[in-house]
Order: sequence, then structure tokens, then C-alpha cells
Amino acid sequence: MPRSVSPHSPTSPPRPHPRRWWALGVLGLAQLMILLDSTIVNVALPSLQSELHMSDGDRPWVVTAYTVAFGGLLLLAGRLADHLGRKRVFTAGLLGFAVASAAAGAAPTAQALFAARAVQGAFAALLAASALALVATTFTAPRERRRAIAVFGALGGAGASLGVVLGGALTQWFGWRWCLLVNVPIALTALLGTVWLPADDSQRRHGRIDIAGAVLGCGGLTAMVYGCSRAEAHGWSASSVLGTLAGGAALLMAFGYWQTRAAVPLLPPRLMRDGRRVASLVAGAALMMGQLSVSLFLTYYLQTVLDWSALASGLGFLPISLVTTATATQVGTRLLPRLGPRVMMTAGLSISACGLLQLALLTPDSGYAANVLPALVTFSVGNGASFLAIMTGATSDVPAQDAGIASASVNSAQQMGGSIGSAVFNTVAASAATAFHGSVRTATLHGFTTAVRYPLAALLLAAVVTAVLARKRERPTVPKPGRPTESRAIDVDNTIYGK
Repeated sequence: MPRSVSPHSPTSPPRPHPRRWWALGVLGLAQLMILLDSTIVNVALPSLQSELHMSDGDRPWVVTAYTVAFGGLLLLAGRLADHLGRKRVFTAGLLGFAVASAAAGAAPTAQALFAARAVQGAFAALLAASALALVATTFTAPRERRRAIAVFGALGGAGASLGVVLGGALTQWFGWRWCLLVNVPIALTALLGTVWLPADDSQRRHGRIDIAGAVLGCGGLTAMVYGCSRAEAHGWSASSVLGTLAGGAALLMAFGYWQTRAAVPLLPPRLMRDGRRVASLVAGAALMMGQLSVSLFLTYYLQTVLDWSALASGLGFLPISLVTTATATQVGTRLLPRLGPRVMMTAGLSISACGLLQLALLTPDSGYAANVLPALVTFSVGNGASFLAIMTGATSDVPAQDAGIASASVNSAQQMGGSIGSAVFNTVAASAATAFHGSVRTATLHGFTTAVRYPLAALLLAAVVTAVLARKRERPTVPKPGRPTESRAIDVDNTIYGK
């Protein structure tokens, strides 16, 4: 006869909080906002540049200032969340993001806009690092956790696509400043919602933050993201680009070495000894590389090749958001417990690659409904199938006091993948279009179909990596009564995958 477990036993799961779904709405709104903001200004760049008298060389900083600060500070933000409390850091991130968005929308000069966008990115790092950790610690029931992380991941994946839609509409109807000011009511709404969030009772980390690790890790990530963004304008062979990338790689290598020596490392090496977690980070980077490449492809293809308006082009992105969300919430949550993360990630990445292959076969005579839409649907099904497995694989089996840094690691991987992917895509597309002899329309399409082969190859390579690394991990040991609660890790096989 099975032994009964006392409701107060250390081995019994905590009771679900009655406001957990409210919490998911607030956390999902913040996740949607910070990824939406990485693309919402893209359509507005021409009018923004004209009004602020911005040079072509300075124009990329509208996006780069945000992505560099965001990607570079994620690891430090994750550890701050573990030390100070994830709910507290999340609340501070919302308030700071609202203020920075207001400053960016009211910026009188290009330099003021760049500064405000950098501050936006810094607070976005606080939000991203704390939000996913709060989702993982708020939902304790297996079925509910799968559904919550699927919705959260799908919202993040849809954010970049919705940013183009919303950016096109706001620019056409109200002007470019509203592409930034729209964040203020969104952030304040989420901030108001934090009043009813469940209390963050998880164990916090104590002691000092690894300052040396923070400098090396954040400095290396910042240099890598910055170098990739500069490559879009100056090419990969430019000395400034090569020097920045080499410096960033050296800092990250030093960071990895230091983490094996530090008394309290910023990113504990034990987290990276898990093959499933490493596979999840690789898959997340490749998927974001593909997603931002598709976003760039579609933006210019619809406006340059098909001659659509900014608003119509934005609406052309809607299938990505709808199909990704539907697949993640309706298919991913049902198949993950049966197939496991290894199969889901490998299959999802392969399906996404098939979508990019369809885009690579487009011709000047291809139409949206007959050729582009099927490719977007295929790509989005792969995205939705992968998101839940990636998010859970990267943040599970983690001690509660390390949830913030685990969440930051998957966000850092996605930022690195997105930065490298968009830079490679832009550089290759521009070079191929310039070398092609034909009309501007045909040359542009040739550049895009050539460039999309690189994220396609990255997705296939990531699928192979996940198939090899994401093997079933050993079941975590359940702590015995009387042992410290901070040693408890989230049991993936029991709470995430239902095994």
C-alpha cells in the first residue's frame, strides 16, 4: 500500500496559487512588450531618420542601442533577480521600461533617442530574466506548467512579428513616436497587475554577486552583440568588427574560466553540465536566428518585391503570430509529455528549416497566398513545436535560487543568435543583391533567397545537436526530510514532462 504523504511534508508539492493565471497574464504581457520593442521601430526608421536629421551611419543605433544593452546585461540581471527577489526586480523593470519609453518617444535629438533606447534595453534585461523565472516557480502542477510555459514562449515568439504589424499601423496613423510611447500604457498596465501577483517565496541567494564574472560575461556579450550589429553596416572583414568580435570572444572565454574558479560564480558551471540544457540553449539561439531573419526577409520582400504598404506588410506577419501561438498551446503541450524535449526540439527545428527552404525557392512571380503564406505556416509550426521544449529544457532541474540566472541564460542565447543571425542575413543579402545583374526587384529577391540559406543551415545544425545532446537526464534525487530546501531542484521528469 503506498505510503501517505503529509500535506506539510517537504516532499509534497506546494499548492497552486489561486492567482497564478493572473500572474501569467501579467508576465506574458511584459514578455510580449520587450520582444515587440525590438522590431516595432523597424518600419518607422525612414520617418524617424528624417525628423531627427539622422545620418545613414547613425540609423542602426535606433535598434542597436536597445539590443546591445538588452543582450549584454541579461546574465547580471538574472543574478540580481536571484539575490533581490524576482518579483521585486520584475516590478522595477516595468517602471524603468515605462519611463525610458516615454523619454524615447519624446526624444528631441538622435543622441537622446539612442540613450533612451539603451536604458530601455537595460530594463528589458531585468524583465526578461525575472519573468520566465516567475513562471517556472509560480506553476507547480505538471499540466498547468506545460500550458503556462507554452503560452509564455508563444507570446515571446509572436512579439517580434507583432512589432512589425503594430509599428506599421502606428507609423501610418499617428507617427513614429507612438511606436515608442505605446509601451508606456502597456508597461503601466502590467505594473498595476503586479499588485495582485503571488508573493515570491522562493529561496534567494545570499552573499556577494560575482562582480568579476559580471564584468567579463556582460562585457563579452555586449561586445559580441555590438560587433554583429556593426557588421551589418561595415561588413565582417572590417577591422573594427573583427577586433570587437575577437575582444568579445576573449572576454567570454575568460568568463568561462573564471566561473570554474569563483567562489560564488555568476553562472554556476553545474548548470552547463546538463546536455539537455545546452541543447536547449543552442536550439533557442538557432530559432531566434531564423525568426529575425524571416522578419527581415518578409519586411523587405513585401514592400520592395510585392510593393505593399507598411500597414499591409505588417498584416502579412500575422500568420506567424497566430500559427506559432496555436501550435505551442494546442500541440506542444499535448505532445511534449509523450515525445519528450529531444524529439520535440529536433522535429520543431527541422520543420522550421523546411519553412525557410520554401522561402529560398521564391521567384519574382511568386505570390503571397500561394507561395509565401505556406512557407510562413510551416516555419511557424516548427517554432511553436520547439518553444515549450526549449524553455522548459533550459530552466528545469534548477535549484530555486538559480531560477533567475537559468532564465537569463536562455534569453542570452536567443539574443546572441538573433544578433548574429540578423547581421549575417543582412550582410549576405546586400552582397548577393549587389553582385546580381538584373532589376532592383529581382536583385533584392536574389539577395534574400541567398541569405536565408544561412539560418536554414543553422536550424538543421541545431537539430543535429539537440538529437545528440538532449538525451534523457537522470531523475533528480528527492531531498530527504530535514535537508535544506534550497537544495531542491525542479524535477523535470515529474513536473514538466509528466514522466
